[in-house]
Amino acid sequence: MNLPNKLTLLRIILVPFFMLFLYWEIPYHFLIALILFAIASITDALDGKIARKYQLITTFGKFADPLADKILVLAALACIADIEHTLVNGIIITIIASREFMVSGLRLVTAEKGVVVAAGIWGKLKTAFTMISLVFMLIFLTCRNDFQLSFGAAENIIHGVLVALVWISVVLTVISGGIYLKGYWKYIDTK
Repeated sequence: MNLPNKLTLLRIILVPFFMLFLYWEIPYHFLIALILFAIASITDALDGKIARKYQLITTFGKFADPLADKILVLAALACIADIEHTLVNGIIITIIASREFMVSGLRLVTAEKGVVVAAGIWGKLKTAFTMISLVFMLIFLTCRNDFQLSFGAAENIIHGVLVALVWISVVLTVISGGIYLKGYWKYIDTK
């Protein structure tokens, strides 16, 4: 197994630990979860760059990398919705999860026809923006809960910015899903 694929597997392995520390009420548990999420997010950037630079792109990587992203992002969204439901709600999770299932379904359908659906620029942009939004939410939760920082009147503004960021992620999710669907529609058996 090459290094990019190991980084992808590391991202998947980090997810349960990230979730554990979000809920395990020990000192600085949000900070630990934030660090784990950041490491997992960085592996997403590294695995692709390394694979392209050293020509280590594999079919496994083309399937596992987007799957690892989906697991990480959906786990983080679900946990944050549970902890701070005013930042992320069921509508957001449903839209993002629906797009992810749709693209995964497209990958399965096209794989049967020998076509691998690699992540496109809009999918990468959506993933990167969503992960950055989640990092900001985790920083907010860490500051407020682990360090007991009070944002005073600025908390409403910060909260509004975080909600706006996640909704931008939703818009990017819908756009990228539509692009995938349009690009691979011919492989869908409509009979």
